[in-house]
Amino acid sequence: QAHLVESGGGLVQPGGSLRLSCATSGFTFSNSWMYWLRQAPGKGLEWVSYINTRTGETSYRDSVQGRFTISRENAKNTLYLQMNSLKSEDTAVYYCSLNLAGATRGQGTQVTVSS
Repeated sequence: QAHLVESGGGLVQPGGSLRLSCATSGFTFSNSWMYWLRQAPGKGLEWVSYINTRTGETSYRDSVQGRFTISRENAKNTLYLQMNSLKSEDTAVYYCSLNLAGATRGQGTQVTVSS
């Protein structure tokens, strides 16, 4: 059974950076599509980025392109999201997920961007 645990969230000022991690187990991480999703207060779940852990193919939503970088470390079954130049609108709970709909995701980590 898949298990995903996010960490690395926190409070950061606008323009700051955070690195999220997602430790995984229970499935073949090195041959998967992995997603970062987020849910802002009062809004629905939206995708942020995804990666094919075998090929390294990545994609980003327009609003984070050039600021966020998704990566993985297959030897550690761990997914990362480096977030730079953070904005207030990036405030959300961030989840790593095995699917775009978020049906199999972790408990989330809170990211708050505020001065």
